[in-house]
Amino acid sequence: MAEKKDGALIILMSGDMDKAFAAFTIATGSAAAGKATSIFFTFWGIKAIQKGNFTGQSFFGRMMSIMNRGGINRIGPSRFNFWGIGRWMFKKMMKDHKVTSLEELRQMAIDLGVRLMPCLTSMEVMEIKQEDLIPEAEEPCGVATMLEQAFQSGATFFI
Repeated sequence: MAEKKDGALIILMSGDMDKAFAAFTIATGSAAAGKATSIFFTFWGIKAIQKGNFTGQSFFGRMMSIMNRGGINRIGPSRFNFWGIGRWMFKKMMKDHKVTSLEELRQMAIDLGVRLMPCLTSMEVMEIKQEDLIPEAEEPCGVATMLEQAFQSGATFFI
């Protein structure tokens, strides 16, 4: 008989506010239920665990950082962002309806022991260093580490 798998792995590929909100909501729900929970941040998803400082050493790396600096308070919704107005509007609406902010939700995930696993390849391509990430982020890892988490998890979500 196969061993029962438990826990959740969330693969966050999107850097959109609403998708990061979904990832952290699922993660906190899973962790609050006592399940081992990890989020693997790849490509634009890394922006949710980035400090928000400028990054990049090459011309293209610096340009990418200027166009999309990252940081949980800088990411906008997938629709209706309108140069940051949508982000402001959604934050206000969430506050008005007493919905936990994205920054608070991320902190809740950290407090509940959710593993924050940044993708090494994405970081190399976008010229993001470990020190550009929040302190709670683990050492960058590759697909083999992410797959091991997936094999050990009872549920895997791709956002």
